[in-house]
Amino acid sequence: MDIAWWAYLAVVAALSVYALHRLHLVFAAWRTRRPAAGQGAPLAAELPIVTVQLPIYNERFVAERLIDAVAALDWPRDRLEVQVLDDSTDDTVALCRARIESWRGDGLAIEHVRRAERAGFKAGALQHGLARARGQLLLVLDADFVPPPDLLRRMAAHLNDDGVAMVQARWEHLNGRSSALTSLQALLLDGHFGVEQAARSRTGRFFNFNGTAGLWRRTAIDDAGGWHGDTLTEDLDLSYRVLLRGWRFAYLLDQAVPGELPADINGFKSQQFRWAKGSMQVARKLLPAVLRSRRSAAVKLEAFFHLTHNLPYLLTAGLALLAVPALAWRDEPAPGPIWIEVALAAGAAAVTAAYLIAAQSAVRGSRLGLRAGIAVIARVPAVIALTAGISLSQSRAVLEGLVGRPSEFVRTPKQGLVGTERGAAAPGSGYTAPAGSLPPVELLVAAYLIAGLIHALAAQRFMAAPILALFAIGFASVGAASLRANRSSGKKSGR
Repeated sequence: MDIAWWAYLAVVAALSVYALHRLHLVFAAWRTRRPAAGQGAPLAAELPIVTVQLPIYNERFVAERLIDAVAALDWPRDRLEVQVLDDSTDDTVALCRARIESWRGDGLAIEHVRRAERAGFKAGALQHGLARARGQLLLVLDADFVPPPDLLRRMAAHLNDDGVAMVQARWEHLNGRSSALTSLQALLLDGHFGVEQAARSRTGRFFNFNGTAGLWRRTAIDDAGGWHGDTLTEDLDLSYRVLLRGWRFAYLLDQAVPGELPADINGFKSQQFRWAKGSMQVARKLLPAVLRSRRSAAVKLEAFFHLTHNLPYLLTAGLALLAVPALAWRDEPAPGPIWIEVALAAGAAAVTAAYLIAAQSAVRGSRLGLRAGIAVIARVPAVIALTAGISLSQSRAVLEGLVGRPSEFVRTPKQGLVGTERGAAAPGSGYTAPAGSLPPVELLVAAYLIAGLIHALAAQRFMAAPILALFAIGFASVGAASLRANRSSGKKSGR
């Protein structure tokens, strides 16, 4: 068992490196915090033409809401055009057509763009629209987002600087309070936008367009070779190619654009799989170019952590499998003090708490009170359990991305949820994600961890119990929820 213990400790040490990097971002975000940016620089006397691109694929629950929100943007009608890039194969096409005709009759320059085939998925749709766009600036919005009317005026001012290629707004959450799952997702995304994007942008590191709620300078997209469909994260891919060409980005922490979070575990896993695999594809494609570039060592190091930030999922899956032989099934004392791995695990939990608290302070624009801070800390175990629970699916994504295995772009199902609404889609209609083949494996791993936990308690190895219990809860919850959502979908669709 010595081999298992040392392997376990090595994995914990590797995870600690990424945890320290996250802590570095927390300190960088805190050290460079600044007042809200407000409206930015004054807009140019002659406003540029803006093309709003709306890539849509089977979005019957949100397409009309999106089109109406875009039509309400505060921008002169003679300087605004809207492209509904509609690759849908269901009744979304008719819904979009009706709203487009209505707004066109009201004087809005809005076009219903249809392609013969969905080549290149979202990237292909954006590139197809780009070829016919009139705008000098391009606002990209996913179907489930609802832009506020003043969004263009607040973002366009930051493109007065000719060296800035893109302005990214922060995501807010339409249904962040609808369930425990969406609440945890909101916490994690706030971490990305409140800490990671803020820290990278303020310290001159590479950061990326998030696929929606971003305003692009057309010449920068053209300069980098346009949208590519060879990865599942076309946004990250274009961002790095543009940055390598010497352009800069701006990030608006104080400008929020609300969007919808996946309502069920299978939708969440599908989304996270696409993001994880896509980021590893981009790392495989562009990280060598970053490391060969003339950028500073600090920029290169941050780019490495940024593009490989899903590797810890692979490490977490390995940690779960090693935890039982390393911590529970030992008949002899560990070759090193047990407090080493316990201290490292506690440190990782503390870093997670600091990350989440810093993020909530940033997105709220003020320091958290004691009660709010305690509430965030109380959810740290759930965040860790969820991270562990999806680690098998994410590990598959990471490995497929590393070896270059191609796969289809699977969109995240949206249901038009707001506030505490739980669901609107008819399961089995194409608006829910399938469970896939992993849930039984996740439950098997949970059973393995529970067996290890029982053995550890019987052997009075109490210090191992919290780690094993948290991992077991994570795998069991995710596996069971995946099967339950899939079974419910099958029943309601008549399968």
